[in-house]
Amino acid sequence: MGTTAKEEMAHFWEKNTKSNRPLSPHVTIYKWSLPMAMSITHRGTGVALSLGVSLFSLAALLLPEQFPHYLAMVKSLSLGPALIYSAKFALAFPFSYHTWNGVRHLV
Repeated sequence: MGTTAKEEMAHFWEKNTKSNRPLSPHVTIYKWSLPMAMSITHRGTGVALSLGVSLFSLAALLLPEQFPHYLAMVKSLSLGPALIYSAKFALAFPFSYHTWNGVRHLV
């Protein structure tokens, strides 16, 4: 009969302890670089986009009114231009960054 995963892990750690092998370096020892930061940002924008599209589609299915009604509600709040442009940037940045970083990766 085969061994269990718990027994395999115990054997693995016992073997590593006996051989005095060093542990793998932790992520905190690496010096940050631009490609590392771009990769992390690409993954973050991908997660943000997938969550945003999922929430938007769920709202479109479940909310009782049509989109123009909610757009009129937002317009009636009379938000300042700084807040409006900040919100537009927060919506546009993940899409544009993720798209152009994907193109850069393909090239």
